[in-house]
Amino acid sequence: MTDSTVLLVVVALVVLLVVVSLVKAIQIIPQATAAVIERLGRFKGTADPGLVFLVPFIDKVRERIDLREQVVSFPPQPVITQDNLTVNIDTVVYYQVTDPKSAVYEINDYIVGVEQITTTTLRNVVGGMSLEGTLTSRDEINTVLRGELDEATGRWGIRVARVEIKAIDPPASIQESMERQMKADREKRATILTAEGQRESAIRSAEGQKQAQILTAEGAKQAAILNAEAERQSRILRAQGDRAARYLEAQGEAKAIEKVFAAIKAGKPTPELLAYQYLQTLPLMAEGDANKVWIVPSDFGKALEGFTRMLGAPGGDGVFRFEPSPVDATVSKPEDDDESIKDWFDTTGDPEIAKVVADAEAQARKEVPALGAEIPHAPVPPLPSSHSNGPAPQQPDGPQLQGPSASASPQRALPESAVPTPPRGIPQVPPAPDLTKPPAQE
Repeated sequence: MTDSTVLLVVVALVVLLVVVSLVKAIQIIPQATAAVIERLGRFKGTADPGLVFLVPFIDKVRERIDLREQVVSFPPQPVITQDNLTVNIDTVVYYQVTDPKSAVYEINDYIVGVEQITTTTLRNVVGGMSLEGTLTSRDEINTVLRGELDEATGRWGIRVARVEIKAIDPPASIQESMERQMKADREKRATILTAEGQRESAIRSAEGQKQAQILTAEGAKQAAILNAEAERQSRILRAQGDRAARYLEAQGEAKAIEKVFAAIKAGKPTPELLAYQYLQTLPLMAEGDANKVWIVPSDFGKALEGFTRMLGAPGGDGVFRFEPSPVDATVSKPEDDDESIKDWFDTTGDPEIAKVVADAEAQARKEVPALGAEIPHAPVPPLPSSHSNGPAPQQPDGPQLQGPSASASPQRALPESAVPTPPRGIPQVPPAPDLTKPPAQE
């Protein structure tokens, strides 16, 4: 080997050494990363992000530490609960290295340390809870885990930000049992809700039937009161009409008898005429269905002779003839007989009765109140007493119909359109003719 060759090899080695020294002397630390530097095996310092110059072959970078917050998901850990059930719990830890020197020199592997502390603390916490408490107390478990980990990892230069339980998986048999329990619980709630709905429906239906029965009873009561009052008024009016009719009929019969008797006397009938009329009446007397045999008396002539001698007077020829008796020129009129019977023939309507009937009709036609609302029980005023001389019939039990009192202020005259129409069942009584005027003389 020549001298030039040896020199070339030496120069190449020197250049290689210089390049290697430069590479080892110049280090670039990325952002959010810290480098732990050792000099001859001892800790020298922590390099910040940027360009760092080291002494070649004397200083070296022991480890680069990521200063960002890290997320570590640990595999499921079997944990026994207080009621001796084994569950698998997955945890997630959020941590950040705050002191790179402690993270490198205080513990061999801080990730393994965090995992082991998480497992032991989780078993300690869950071991004092039942399965149901474990499933419903995740926040409490997270808080306890975070406190224990933060306290244990503080001397390692690590800050635990959060600890979350990702999943709690009970055994398959327990899951099936829980599903059956949840299903039974849901069916129980559904049955309870169905029963509550049926109960509410029954209550609503009963309330509706109660309201309907109350309204029906109220309507039947009002109808019975109005029918009773209408029957009472009808009977009173019919009795008054019959009384006046019988009185007028008696007056007419008296007048007719008097006229017929006066006409007979004025005609001066002979006994032969009376006998002839008597004979004409005999067939009529025998026409009755109950008359089977009818016998003419043998002293028929003597009876007529006695009747003639009693009512008549002998004439110049010796024949008895009727003499007319004095006839009263006038017959007393009904209104002149007695002051107490003048109102028998007054058939004009009573405006107070019409007003009370209208009030009762308006009460019956009121709007039905809403379901559940309280039903007002307004008293219905009674009808005023009749004009009859006898005592008024006793009102039925219940709310009585009360008419306007005698001390009430005088009422204004209602127009014809405001007069109410009486309900069906009370007949309209037309005004009777004025009977106070004397009848026309025939």
